[in-house]
Amino acid sequence: METAEKLNETQLDLTKLDKMFEDFEEGNESLLIPLLQAAQELYGYLSVPVLERIAKYLHIPLSRVYGVATFFAQFRFKPTGRNIVRICRGTACHVRGSKNIQEALERALKIKAGDVTPDLKFGLETVACLGTCFLAPVMMINESYYGKLTTKKMQDILKQY
Repeated sequence: METAEKLNETQLDLTKLDKMFEDFEEGNESLLIPLLQAAQELYGYLSVPVLERIAKYLHIPLSRVYGVATFFAQFRFKPTGRNIVRICRGTACHVRGSKNIQEALERALKIKAGDVTPDLKFGLETVACLGTCFLAPVMMINESYYGKLTTKKMQDILKQY
């Protein structure tokens, strides 16, 4: 994970923030949450350099920016993959072998659930339920559902991405 974060942070174009700041009043602390949301939309997550620039723009301590950002679950502090793979761990999926699918995904992607591949191509998440029990076991990649999975079928699906 550290490799992916370092790779992504060295590639961050912080000048994009300057353009974003044009839509926000400098020094107006009440704009902190909208600024955090806009920055996350821009970069996909909130890095330390981005938080520092926001703090400087609003003329508030970095600790205040970090405190607000960590309070809300909507904010991410690690890069996400371009393709988000979600494996369902709900009851129906669990009974039909989603644990085996998850383990096969972790081996294929060489990451654990909650992590991102070093090239930022894939992020792997577990979810409590995808609401498609009739397809169990099921995974979702971005907005597409894949059900009645076997490890072979899962591998063939991954190759499409």
